[in-house]
Amino acid sequence: MKSSTEKSMTVRLPADLAGQLEKLMQATGRNKSAITVAALRDYVEAEAWQIQDIEQGIGEADRGEFASDGEVNYFFAKYGG
Repeated sequence: MKSSTEKSMTVRLPADLAGQLEKLMQATGRNKSAITVAALRDYVEAEAWQIQDIEQGIGEADRGEFASDGEVNYFFAKYGG
């Protein structure tokens, strides 16, 4: 029986991805749910980090917190550009 903290979801996969998932299941001995949940967790975490980073940058820009001309010139002198 499913925990009340879990929700089920139906997803249509392209045939090639379904085949890759099947191979991964066979190679790892893990089921579709375990593999899919792990992949979705990683994806959602990465997306959330990017959104947070972007929102932080927008906040800094809104407060006028920009790099000075000297800082920008130093960066490009050091790393090229």
